[in-house]
Formats: sequence, structure tokens, C-alpha cells
Amino acid sequence: QVQLVESGGGLVQPGGSLRLSCAASGSIITINAMGWYRQTPGKQRELVASVTRGGVTNYADSVKGRFTISRENAKNTVYLQMDSLKPEDTAVYYCNRVPSGARYWGQGTPVTVSS
Repeated sequence: QVQLVESGGGLVQPGGSLRLSCAASGSIITINAMGWYRQTPGKQRELVASVTRGGVTNYADSVKGRFTISRENAKNTVYLQMDSLKPEDTAVYYCNRVPSGARYWGQGTPVTVSS
């Protein structure tokens, strides 16, 4: 069974940076477009960044220019570099394929941007 494990979240001040990692136990990363999603209480989970098998990236307007998604197929890992973080980036971040698959949701990694 494929598992996705997110890590790298934490508490950071506004303007700071974090790098999230998503490690897969199977080949899901190498055969699918992958994405980073985030969710805050009371809101639907939203896709903030995606990368195709060929490396084409796409970003939500709210994070464009600040976040960078990348993939390392040899390590079955997807990354999200988050710079110039804002309090509104506070959320639990998840990775999944694009489009998402219900059985692949992991525990996520919480990110809190606060002074």
C-alpha cells in the first residue's frame, strides 16, 4: 500500500522560510503529477502547487513567486520550498497526486506563521 509522509513543518516568523518534504513508499511520485495541498479549520483543502511528470509546475495565485515545488524521482520525494511566508499561509500541508486520491492522504505537516 502506497503511503505519503509529509515532514518539515513548524513555527516560523513572517518573512521566514520552510522546506516541506513528501516521501512515498511506492512509485506514486514517479508515475503521477504531484501536488501540495493545504487546509485550515473550516475551509476546504486547496491545491497550492503542482508538478507534472515532466517537471512543469503550476501555483495558486496566493503563493506564486514565494513557493517552489520540485520532485526527486530517484528518492521518491516531492518538496515544497516556502519563502516570504505570511500569517495566511498557516495551515496543515499535505501532498497527494493531482488529481488527488482519497486513499493517499497522509497526516500532513502543520505550518504556523506567527510572530
